[in-house]
This record gives sequence, structure tokens and C-alpha cells, in this order.
Amino acid sequence: MDEAATGGRAGRTSTAGSALEKSLRVLEAVAAPGGPHRLADVTAAAAVPKSSAFRILASLVEQGFVRQEADSRYGVGPRLRGLSALVDAGEPPSIGRILDELRRATGQTVHLALHSGRTITYIRKLESEEQPFRTASRVGMRMPLHTTAIGKSILALLPAEEVRELIDATGLPRRTPHTLTTARALHAQLAAVRAQGFAVDDEENEPTIRCIGSAILGPTGRPVGGVSVTTVTFLVSREEIEAYAPALRTASEALAPLLCPPVEGR
Repeated sequence: MDEAATGGRAGRTSTAGSALEKSLRVLEAVAAPGGPHRLADVTAAAAVPKSSAFRILASLVEQGFVRQEADSRYGVGPRLRGLSALVDAGEPPSIGRILDELRRATGQTVHLALHSGRTITYIRKLESEEQPFRTASRVGMRMPLHTTAIGKSILALLPAEEVRELIDATGLPRRTPHTLTTARALHAQLAAVRAQGFAVDDEENEPTIRCIGSAILGPTGRPVGGVSVTTVTFLVSREEIEAYAPALRTASEALAPLLCPPVEGR
């Protein structure tokens, strides 16, 4: 399992977090691309002790959310697939329309991701129909917050204490020569993100890839995810991609009530 897709947590285990949080992390690890997964891979990705992961998996297998293969690897079970189908069926059609409008307005690839703990998870990807290149990202892939445009747009709006705790817990692993690997550099860029209203990943996550991202806010004003426009550096300059900011912000504002409808009575 790709360490980058786990937000740099491979090899880390922790007793922190409630039983529910651990179970959700284990389920998320099982559902990650490349499965079925070995117990060791699930343990590393979920950042829980091996004994805990084993007990959680046994319960999930019994309930039908996880399937255990003959070789003892773990894959997605029928109940989880059914739940996924229900979620897809209930997704407002306008989410796809908003993303497609952004793709057509920019001529570039568009991503929609949700924030989950120390990572973001891509849940939608619309490839550019005008560009000859294809990016390596895929739906279901988890990426670090500090290296991606969506991730940095989220970090910029989180409480400073949460950002410090995340840096202490995961460090700032280098993915390319351009990755921000010091807290001072990251905090300086997050201040700029807050001022301008968008974040840019300039080959910080993947060589030759340049992205601009904007956070999507929930009803309380806390970021729940983000949307981004992805290009390649040899076709689109830094100045050109920043010109997509108005269309990007329009999309993120339109997506917010669809992803997180306001709670009645508030």
C-alpha cells in the first residue's frame, strides 16, 4: 500500500482515538485502492496496533462490511459495497454539473476531495477533454494535506493548534524537491492562502503537476473538503492557473450546501 496515500502514516501505530475512530480508519484502509490488503498493510494505514486491527477486522467480517480472502487478505464486503451504492444514488446531480462547469471553464482536470483526519480523499475526478495528459490521481486515493492544493486550503482554515498537532504527529514528509518540509515555510504559505482565498500546489506533490485548490466549508464554517483544478507545468504557468481562482471559488461555494446541507433549526 502506497505510504503517500496514507498521509505518511505507514509504520505508525497509536492507542489514541475512540474505538469508533479506529474502526473507521481500519474500514477506510480496507477500502483503499489496490486491495485486498494484508493485515500488516491495514494496520500501518489505519495507524492502530495490530491486535486492535485484527479484532476490528474480525467484527467487520462478521457484519459483512469486510471480506476475508482465502489468503487472509481483507477486501471490501457486500454491505460496504451496498452502502457505497446508496451514497452514490443519493448524490445530488448538481454536484456533477458544478464540477463539469468548472472543467469546461478552465479546460483542465477537476478534483473533489473530502477531509478525513490527516489526509484528503478524492471522491470525484473529471479529466480534461482538451489536454493530452492524464494525471496519476484516482478516486479513493488519499493524499497528505501539506503537499496538495486542496489540503493546504483546508489547513489554512483549521485552528492553529490543530495544524501544530498534525505537524507534530506526521511531520512534513518530502514528496518532491518542492515540498514544504518545515513548519515555518508551511505556516507562511498558509497565511498567504488565507489572504488570497486559494492555495497552489506547485510541483509539491508530484513533479510537473500544478494545482489550485479552494476549501469547501461546512455549516459551522469548518472546512470539510475542497475542489481543485489540475494542470501540468509545461502547458500552464503559475500566473495562468491563478487566473482560475474566481471560477474555483464559485464552484467551492456552490458545492458547500450540497455536500453539507444546513441543519434545520440553526
